Amino acid sequence: MTSTPSVPEGLPAPLSQASKLIGEGALGKAEGVLRVFVHDHPEDVNGIRLLGEVGLALGALRDAENLLSRAVELAPDYNAARFAYANALYRRHRYEESLKELGRLLAQEPDNPAWRTLQAANLVDLNEHHKALPVLEGIIENHPEYRQAWLSYGHAQRALGETELAIEAYEQCIELSSGVGEAYWSLANLKTYRFSAAQIEAMEALLSSDNCDFRDYYHALFALGKAREDAGEHKKAMAAYLKGNQVRGRQVPWDIDGFERDSRQIMDFFDPVFFADREGWGAADTSPIFVVGLPRAGSTLVEQILASHSQVEGTAELADIIAIARDLSGKRRQRDASLYPGSLAELEAADVQMLGERYIQGTQKQRLTDSPFFVDKMPNNFSHVGLIHLILPHAKIIDARRHPLDCCFSAFKQLFAAGQGFSYGLQRIGHYYRWYCETMAHWDEVLPGRVHRVHHERLLDDFEGEVRRLLGYCDLPFEEQCLSFHETRRRVRTASSEQVRQPINRDGMGRWEPYAEWLGPLREALGPALKAYPGD
Repeated sequence: MTSTPSVPEGLPAPLSQASKLIGEGALGKAEGVLRVFVHDHPEDVNGIRLLGEVGLALGALRDAENLLSRAVELAPDYNAARFAYANALYRRHRYEESLKELGRLLAQEPDNPAWRTLQAANLVDLNEHHKALPVLEGIIENHPEYRQAWLSYGHAQRALGETELAIEAYEQCIELSSGVGEAYWSLANLKTYRFSAAQIEAMEALLSSDNCDFRDYYHALFALGKAREDAGEHKKAMAAYLKGNQVRGRQVPWDIDGFERDSRQIMDFFDPVFFADREGWGAADTSPIFVVGLPRAGSTLVEQILASHSQVEGTAELADIIAIARDLSGKRRQRDASLYPGSLAELEAADVQMLGERYIQGTQKQRLTDSPFFVDKMPNNFSHVGLIHLILPHAKIIDARRHPLDCCFSAFKQLFAAGQGFSYGLQRIGHYYRWYCETMAHWDEVLPGRVHRVHHERLLDDFEGEVRRLLGYCDLPFEEQCLSFHETRRRVRTASSEQVRQPINRDGMGRWEPYAEWLGPLREALGPALKAYPGD
């Protein structure tokens, strides 16, 4: 779960200063103050915890985990630190470990709503909704004013396709007048919800209030953008989207040059000789189907089509490949130099096979059926196609691609739950898309035929033909129900959850066109990627 760092009372002056900055949403400045303080006071658990929680809010998850683990080590009975540590483990997709820490807390205080809500969030991400919903319902019954439980309950119901129950939960959160910005955004993020004039007026009033919480502020900006867009007020919508991205972008920084440098390094390392020398390495498992690309490119639709097949299970955006790459990097802190991908050159065949088996074993917790195949739709895995091919040579890899202006503008309008710093700015997302295309072109060159590409527009133009080609690539027989993907009942936890429960349509096509006059920075950043599309 994402939250603003909580602030203890009676703190030394530097911590009080940092706390004030946290309250103002100036997390970058607070981090600077806290780093100096923790350096000078390495065993001050309040300082360590605050710095760790700021790291969580900024997306520096590894640094945050290390700091909060240290706080718990120094003060095992410091429950606030242990809760923050459990949250860090949750954010890093280490759900069982998070639940273990929460178990220690709940043994002391079984009815704590914050601890119970994080417990439920872990269970949801483990696909154990049957356990999570009773937990959330119990919190709501005993603590009806606790807004995070209502939000989490709404999120769980949305994932299950119970849209009306999700809407009721989000609207109840607004009635509580607590965390209303996030509730408004949750309604907007359904994509099918339409705000009333009174709700739009309430969002405007919230944004104008001097007492508007920082998290409410940027959530409400993205929600207002969606509301104005639905009303056809494109200039006002763009103003809200630009402001929302500006505010959120300051919280979630993105290193454009660093991403380009890392992409070049990956392409330089993975050459045909590297793969030829390691032919036949890796685990023999054939079950994974990876769907890569950019957020908002149609990957959830591809996953839903595949998950409608009798032999395929849809799971989620799994972090296991990224976790393997992170371990191979050897980084202990965010600012450390990465050893990946160079460290792969030092591995023996047995090591590579173990990495593949680690992936298979680690993803079992997300499996609910015994289907012979499953889908991992973590879009960011496009950078790691070489790693995937090395450790899982029999896995299928699908690149879901959409027109750059449609894709990038859709991502620009999206407020993500965590990370995805590349999306908060037109130049950021355009540059990211461009280097995604460069990276995928490299995989096509060094691993010809390895990746199957699905262009969203071609899927719309020739739906059955594209579905047949997709299934053929996956060595799956055609099944009619894949064409009726919207009738498939399954859990979907992405921003497209409601859209893939509708028949195929063109509603998302050309959404950028009314905003064309403001998209100059995006066009410039895309460069040749815009002119070259679709490219094959």
